[in-house]
Amino acid sequence: MSRTLAVFQVDAFTRQRFTGNPAGVVLGADALSDEEMLAIARELNNADTAFVSAPDAADHDLRMRFFTPRTEAAFVAHATVAAHYVMSRRPGPRRLRQKQKAGIVEVEVRGEGESRRIAIHQAPPPIGRELSARERLAVLDALALSSGDLDAHCPLLVCGSASTRLMVGVRGAEQLRQLKPDAARLTTLSAQLGAAGYFVFTLAPQIAGVLTEARMFCPAIGIPEDPVSGNAYGMLGAYLATHGLVPRNGDLAKFSGAQGHYLSRPGQVDVELEYTGGSLNSIRVVGDAVLVFETSLTL
Repeated sequence: MSRTLAVFQVDAFTRQRFTGNPAGVVLGADALSDEEMLAIARELNNADTAFVSAPDAADHDLRMRFFTPRTEAAFVAHATVAAHYVMSRRPGPRRLRQKQKAGIVEVEVRGEGESRRIAIHQAPPPIGRELSARERLAVLDALALSSGDLDAHCPLLVCGSASTRLMVGVRGAEQLRQLKPDAARLTTLSAQLGAAGYFVFTLAPQIAGVLTEARMFCPAIGIPEDPVSGNAYGMLGAYLATHGLVPRNGDLAKFSGAQGHYLSRPGQVDVELEYTGGSLNSIRVVGDAVLVFETSLTL
């Protein structure tokens, strides 16, 4: 029996087509096998494709699975933004509980029309260990950085749980521009460090209106350089909060980050940090999106 699926291409963390981070979205994926999802993701050839299915328990409103062209991912923020942007074209709840392999997150639709935004509510990700001196030198060499390129306020820390990133703070945008990542060495180091990717950021951006500018490299999971990294920005929010590097207004702190300019796919991620007393309580990753095309696929 043939099945017809609604398939979308969406650029996330931007309002301008052909910028930001592209993602595939497939609705009505309940009957698809793992092999079919992987084949569709490989055919669409985005870094990630989101497959949306009906809930299977009372504690969530929908299920979502994420596939790269090579494997399944536990959670992908930009593909979540893309999927909810597509689904919110029609009237429906403004908040949904989304289940994926990494657990359950709440996703909120803000605003109306083409300018509506998607906010992902997350618990603060864990801040892991700091690299040893030997590990730090190996990472710097693989990125073509020197110790003098690092921001002295930003230790190299592994962050996250289901997906992990190494936070690397550098002095300025010039250090970002000069990066020459060695994909093979970074892949080997990922296995040794327990970090699937490397999020290199600066608190001295050359782009107006943002607190940070960043680049991210994940060759170990098949992504040489990610255009705009929502999940990593959530980790960065927790990292900056831990080190007192983001301005706080009472129980709330907000900042924006730019990424993708070195791939000619500029985008922006907004991060909101909510505190209870002196402790970080929750993180919201907020982004725009724009529909590039929609089609149908019959299997």
